[in-house]
Amino acid sequence: MLRKVEWKGTHLLEGGTFSADDAVLVRLPGGQLTASTVDVFTPVVDDPYLYGQIAAANSLSDIYAMGGVPRFALSILGYPTHLYSSDTAAKILQGAVDKAWEAGVVLGGGHTIKSSEVIFGLAVFGDFPNGQVLAKGGARPGDVLVLTKALGTGILSTALKRGLLPDSDRRRLGELMSTLNNKVSVLASECDASGCTDVTGFGLLGHLGEVTGQAGLQASLQSADVPLLEGVLDFARAGVVPGGTQRNLSFAADFVTFADSVDEAMQLALADAQTSGGLLLAFSPENATRFIARCAEEGQEAVAIGAFEKGEAGVRVS
Repeated sequence: MLRKVEWKGTHLLEGGTFSADDAVLVRLPGGQLTASTVDVFTPVVDDPYLYGQIAAANSLSDIYAMGGVPRFALSILGYPTHLYSSDTAAKILQGAVDKAWEAGVVLGGGHTIKSSEVIFGLAVFGDFPNGQVLAKGGARPGDVLVLTKALGTGILSTALKRGLLPDSDRRRLGELMSTLNNKVSVLASECDASGCTDVTGFGLLGHLGEVTGQAGLQASLQSADVPLLEGVLDFARAGVVPGGTQRNLSFAADFVTFADSVDEAMQLALADAQTSGGLLLAFSPENATRFIARCAEEGQEAVAIGAFEKGEAGVRVS
C-alpha cells in the first residue's frame, strides 16, 4: 500500500526511499552524512524501567548497524491511561534516558499519547565521524559471517509471558536485550567489516536474506555454530513460540534451503523474532579472526556462523 505513495524529494536520500539499510542516510548541505531511524514495540518484559532500557538499546542499534554514532534521540510513548499510571510511564522513560546516556546519547524529550496498548521506542539521529558506512549489502564472496549475540529472545520472551522462565534465565534475557551494540560496532569498523545489519524482528534468517539479496550472494549457514540462549530449543519443541517467529519461518521458505539434519526447533530458533539482537557482520577471513579476537578482549560475544559465496541470492542451512 505504501508503495502507491507519491514520494517527493527522494534525491536527498543517499539510498532512496525504499533502501533496505537499517537507517535512512541523508547528506546535509555541508556534505556531512547523517543517519536517522525510528522504532517502537510493545513490552517484552514486565519491568517498565527495563522495558525502557531495552527499547532504547533496540532503537540505537540501527545506527550502530551502519557503523554510525548516535547523537540524540526523541521518545515515542503510548499507553492506556486507565490501566497504567503516570509513574509507570515515568519508569519507562527513565530506563530509556539512562540507557541512552550510557551510549552518550541525549534523549531530548519526545511525544506521549493515549493508546489502546503500551508502545515505546525512540527516533534516533546519528552521523559518521570517520565517513565510513557499513552497508547491508556489502558482503563479498569468501567473506565470513559473524554474529554478536545469541538468538532466542523472542521464544524466551514468550516463555516469560507464560510464566515458564526461571528467574536466572529471566535476568539473563533482560541483560542481553538491554546490552548496547556500540562496542561491537566500533570494533567492526576498526576491523574493516565488509557489511553489517542487526538482527531484530525478521529473525536471523530474514535479515540474512536481506543481506544476500542486497549483495547478490549465497550464504552458507552452519546451524551448529549459531549461539542460542539456554532453553530455546526445548521451548521451541514444546510449542512456546511467538507468532512472529512462525511467520518469519514461513516467509523464509522463499529463499532458505534447510538440510534434512536441521530439525523444526532449530529452524524456528533461526527465524526467531529478536528484540535488540546482535550485529550480523561480513568480514574477510583474516579480518573475521581479528574481530572475534578483539571482541573477546573487550568481553563481547562474536561467533563465526557461516560464509558467503557466489551463487543465486539466498541462504543454505546445514
